[in-house]
Amino acid sequence: MPGRLEEQKKRWEEQTVAPVTGKSPEQKPAFETGSGIPVERVYIPGGESPGYEEKLGFPGEYPFTRGVQPTMYRGRFWTMRQYAGFGTAEESNGRYRYLLSQGQTGLSVAFDLPTQIGLDSDDPLSAGEVGKVGVAIDSLADMEILFDGIPLDTVSTSMTINAPAAVLLAMYICVGEKQGAGAGRLRGTIQNDILKEYMARGTYIFPPAQSMRLITDIFAYCGDKVPKWNTISISGYHIREAGSTAPQEVGFTLADGIAYVEAAIKAGLDVDDFAPRLSFFFNAHNDLLEEVAKFRAARRLWARIMKERFGARKPESMMLRFHTQTGGSTLTAQQPDNNIIRVTIQTLAAVLGGTQSLHTNSRDEALALPSEKSVRIALRTQQVVACESGVTNTVDPLAGSWYVESLTDGIESQAAAYIERIDALGGMVAAIEEGFPQRQIQDAAYVCQRQIESGERVVVGVNSFRVEEPPPSGLLKVDPALETSQKAKLVKMKAGRDNPAVSARLAALEAAASTDANLMPVIIDCVREYATLGEVCGVLRKVFGEYRPSVIL
Repeated sequence: MPGRLEEQKKRWEEQTVAPVTGKSPEQKPAFETGSGIPVERVYIPGGESPGYEEKLGFPGEYPFTRGVQPTMYRGRFWTMRQYAGFGTAEESNGRYRYLLSQGQTGLSVAFDLPTQIGLDSDDPLSAGEVGKVGVAIDSLADMEILFDGIPLDTVSTSMTINAPAAVLLAMYICVGEKQGAGAGRLRGTIQNDILKEYMARGTYIFPPAQSMRLITDIFAYCGDKVPKWNTISISGYHIREAGSTAPQEVGFTLADGIAYVEAAIKAGLDVDDFAPRLSFFFNAHNDLLEEVAKFRAARRLWARIMKERFGARKPESMMLRFHTQTGGSTLTAQQPDNNIIRVTIQTLAAVLGGTQSLHTNSRDEALALPSEKSVRIALRTQQVVACESGVTNTVDPLAGSWYVESLTDGIESQAAAYIERIDALGGMVAAIEEGFPQRQIQDAAYVCQRQIESGERVVVGVNSFRVEEPPPSGLLKVDPALETSQKAKLVKMKAGRDNPAVSARLAALEAAASTDANLMPVIIDCVREYATLGEVCGVLRKVFGEYRPSVIL
């Protein structure tokens, strides 16, 4: 006689799996190992397992510990992205076309530092930084070149942009219009997570309250006009890059998520209207099983937060969907080929943990922007794991491991404790102003660095197994002349646009920013007339002011 779990599995197959496979069949009629052993869709304990339904459940069902889709990678693989952007829009467009031709299934745009902080290329503060760490985007004209020949209604685009996210999204929407792809057909994500900038990364512009206003304006506008767009990617990646532990990454990231949900509700939005389009962005480090447990714990904790704290009713509102990037801070300049091995381990962690999207770092990124060869190896790493490793044949393959389940419980408990401390401080904005998360991250980074310096934590090729190496060669370098040519393009664009119309649109933006009106339509109007990023952000700086951090020791 079947036990309760077997009965629940049958119910899951009939009520949750069947509707999905009826619309989107799995990639194979049957799955098996390399030796021909059949592989089931999901595995459960052989007998009764107290707490199983409450803590694990089934894939695609609350609390989503085992994944947000019932068939996961049996249905389709994660979106394979390569974070790319350098120099001019023309150069980056060429790299994107190359990556798509190599089997990449989504684009991930890296912007240069001036773009990230809302400055045009001809701003004095931009000197020496134009096109260095990403692509320079000054106006809609650059965005048109960036996506020339790339149909926006068929690709998913992720844009790593935060403080000026509304402006870059407006440009993307306008490019879609010009291509004949209406806003309702656009798919992708803007990072748009300003809180982690204050605590870990530093590319902020406006004070917290005004930044949160822009974020909730995007939530409201996209919920109505761009429904397939992920309006925020709440990022633990940079928190981990700054030195946090895995539980801190989960706790601080979900606390940021709580702050965004609260701000949206306060702005009058219904949680079930915007929560399904929230997404997250996590790091993958080298401790394979801790990272797998981290992803599982984050899903379960977020589901409970959304259901119990915010009263979400839709299952989609409780799902933690996330992009993963392998750990940049784990890459070494010494023996850079070792980074291929590190990235492979991190790729496995992300896939075994159930990621929806993945970027794999290239072996030479500790030294320079990645070469084309290195990018291809990084992409092939994902493809080998997807097609040859067998880990995609069943959902949540490490479930039931005593170690993994104990780690999952422990990370969830520690992360929840951080959230409780942040709540006691008045929420994440207040905690950042007080310096709590900054100090926690700094302390964790200090401990890690001391362990590396003492040899307690081994980094192969750095403090152990060292060899004499020749200087690196074949690195990608951005031509300094690029800055001059980008400035010249900007001058030409300004001379050819309708400058009275631009001035009128910018004046309308200044007036709207002084009210509680949604700013997205006004920003889109500015961008459509080829107002530059710096001009739009300059108006908002005038009205909102700029953030000046206090020193946290």
